[in-house]
Amino acid sequence: MKSIDDKKVKDILLRESYLSVEDIQKAETSSGASNTSFVDHILAESLITKELLGQAIAESFEVPYVDLNIYNPQREQVLRIPEEIAKKYNLILLKEDKNEVILTTTNPKQSGLAEVLQPIFQTKKITLSYSLPEDVEKNFIYYRKPLKTRFTKIIESQKRIAPEILGSIFDDAFAFNASDIHFEPQDDSIIIRFRVDGVLHEAGRLPKKYHENILNRVKVRAHLRIDEHFAAQDGSIRHKNKGKIADFRVSIVPTIHGEKIVMRILAQYVRGFALNDLGLSARDQGILQKAAKKPFGMILVTGPTGSGKTTTLYALLKLLNSPEVNITTIEDPVEYRMQGINQIQVNPDTNLTFAQGLRSVVRQDPDIILVGEIRDDETVEISVNAALTGHILLSTFHANDASTAIPRLLDMKTEPFLLASTLEVIIAQRLMRRICNSCRYSIKVTKKDIQKLSQGAGQYFDESTSTLYKGKGCFSCGDTGFKGRIAIFEFIEITAEMQDMILENPSAQQIWKLAESQGANSLFADGVLKVKNGITTLEELLRVAAPPYVSKKREKKE
Repeated sequence: MKSIDDKKVKDILLRESYLSVEDIQKAETSSGASNTSFVDHILAESLITKELLGQAIAESFEVPYVDLNIYNPQREQVLRIPEEIAKKYNLILLKEDKNEVILTTTNPKQSGLAEVLQPIFQTKKITLSYSLPEDVEKNFIYYRKPLKTRFTKIIESQKRIAPEILGSIFDDAFAFNASDIHFEPQDDSIIIRFRVDGVLHEAGRLPKKYHENILNRVKVRAHLRIDEHFAAQDGSIRHKNKGKIADFRVSIVPTIHGEKIVMRILAQYVRGFALNDLGLSARDQGILQKAAKKPFGMILVTGPTGSGKTTTLYALLKLLNSPEVNITTIEDPVEYRMQGINQIQVNPDTNLTFAQGLRSVVRQDPDIILVGEIRDDETVEISVNAALTGHILLSTFHANDASTAIPRLLDMKTEPFLLASTLEVIIAQRLMRRICNSCRYSIKVTKKDIQKLSQGAGQYFDESTSTLYKGKGCFSCGDTGFKGRIAIFEFIEITAEMQDMILENPSAQQIWKLAESQGANSLFADGVLKVKNGITTLEELLRVAAPPYVSKKREKKE
């Protein structure tokens, strides 16, 4: 949806001195090279914030700017305007009383707007404001019919059933910000599920007889063999959605009920990554920025698959990215695209593994290297040597927490003195769901209530009664009470004392004891701060992390 073209945006930003001529010329060149819009590029490169962009365009229309990410219209407000009119004029109702209505639109000056609004609001005074197109469009989710209803309509039409059904599923996946789409064949149906904010939800069902058509459609688009039904296949699909490009990583595996399809939705272009947005405490952000400013060293991020490790590393790359440095990444897959860096895709078919690729990368005169994942002894050895010889090396590593990463690296035949002299920071992280802002409410809980949920959590709440928050569940969040995610972190800074300890081949418990004495917070402790600040719930925190008391108990059992 687009109400104002790039040329007009450039004129507005230049006229109002939001950007310089030089900034605009550089952005034009870079956006053209990356096949992205001018607006997407200036936001991605933090040349301007969304708020300032909205305010600049609103000023040109001579109306106020409304940030719909802060002001969340309710379902009944959106539905007050008929769908056809709302989508034609890009309109959202913000407020209505006996005498006045306030609306926001992507073009307050469009012709015919006053005439179409008069029959709806009659004699009431109409006040218009401006909101960014993508924020207006997000609220049109309230007009969406359930997938089941749309499936029935598509099937009844008996025209292009597979393409139309896939199109509807893709549209819903984008609308609900899904990260994965699952097509699961059963005895008599296909279950479609979306992973939203890390949790799977059923989105709809189809009769089993349409499975083959949909499967073949996916295989053709992903350039896979349609005559292969008993082997796993991997491919990719590029899909255009409302002028924007999205890449899908496709995996098909045979099951007893037929071939199951899972699609991971990958970002085409990095937008809005910043350390400030990740949920880092002031202490942790300071540690990370200090380590990133050093001329060499290794920064590791640990956590399970899907815990946001790559996002954290790319936020750090964005901070480090400048014309004076050569940044090269080797990843499997390349999930995010970023201007100004060299990104290499691992390809086992051509022997381009992490280890082999990394050997080549260090000969490409890099300043900063990102290795998608350290998986084996060879990659560890090359990574440590790269960090030792004047490079900043960023990577991910699978470990349960920050303190267990060091013993694991030592087990992978890394010399303690090399690890001690190259390692700068180890970060562990998990992702938690945020409470939905549209339906959030406060509750009073006693310390006994908290201890019933988790004995170990009680030690983090000193007061006899605490004010916490929950989400009631609404249409905006799919009745879950959650919308969006935030990370919790555990940081271990490699101080001089920590370096001495690494030389002695320490246990994870010894490492954590020293880190904690130096001010480190556990994953759970960081999560408790976010619970107390009303960002998430205690139940959600307990779903993704255990308090140290519980962890120790589990260790004894094991």
